[in-house]
Amino acid sequence: MTKKRITILATGGTIAGTAPSATQTSGYTAADLKVEALVDAIPELRELACIHMEQILQIPSQSMDPTRWLILVHRINALLAKPDVDGIVITHGTDTLEETAYFLNLTVKSNKPVVITGAMRPATALSADGPMNLYQAVQVAADPQAAGKGVLVVLNDTIHGARNVTKASTHHIEAFEGGELGIFVGGRIQFNCASLKRHTLLSRFDVEGLTSLPTVSILYEAAGLGDTLWNCARTSSQGIVIAGMGNGSLGEGLTRRVSAGVDIPVVRSSRVGSGAVIPGGEFDDDRYHTIPGNDLNPQKARVLLMLALTQSTDPGIIREWFEEY
Repeated sequence: MTKKRITILATGGTIAGTAPSATQTSGYTAADLKVEALVDAIPELRELACIHMEQILQIPSQSMDPTRWLILVHRINALLAKPDVDGIVITHGTDTLEETAYFLNLTVKSNKPVVITGAMRPATALSADGPMNLYQAVQVAADPQAAGKGVLVVLNDTIHGARNVTKASTHHIEAFEGGELGIFVGGRIQFNCASLKRHTLLSRFDVEGLTSLPTVSILYEAAGLGDTLWNCARTSSQGIVIAGMGNGSLGEGLTRRVSAGVDIPVVRSSRVGSGAVIPGGEFDDDRYHTIPGNDLNPQKARVLLMLALTQSTDPGIIREWFEEY
């Protein structure tokens, strides 16, 4: 059987991190190793696929930003348009991995597999998780079953969909949860479901030629916080996501601001770790033209709103997109 041709795009992160001691799993230097070192440490990779490597970025993922997202997706789309590229694997830090994954899920223009992976321990650590994560990511990218399923996140024997995966622990090895589409059983890939939301080729969002995205701020709501940060966000942003309480509830201060009328789109998300923000609750979205964030967490609602603003500022239209994506 002819091996699939997989390109690994490295961006840095803990998976490329180093520390002075093999027992040191904090206080390490992230994004220290180049992609060649990561691949050379796993000779079994070349048994899975024909590997090509590119060091597209070299950053800790807390330094990821929309400009770098665009650099990344432009390169991914250019590579996937080539007949001699069968899939992409991206190595990435875990801090913003879920945001990058969702952005790519909405902007990659191919059904070919795109897989993101990372690590919670640096490459120099005893029992480092990066090598197996990278091996399994390449295994998924080379599997025909992965085609057409949107951008996938592979970590710790689990295949997640980009839309619903989230980092749920600051330090546990199994730090990610949500959006499970498949697992590894005895070293073999087993897909169990697929995402029904629009993605990749079915996504309306085309960022070809863009070098920047609209600015969207996130306002975190809390008891008695008031509207202190509203003016700052309002004057510097083209859209706002509110990480509200419970079902996206707003305190008195933000309720006054929003009910007085806002000329930029405002999305109600939730600071709660699960569940959807739905219309018909205490806050009248129809009256105030706010947008329920569905089950997207605040950081992913921000990604979708940034992309939506490249095409429309109409809250009604954007609300429909929050239901579709």
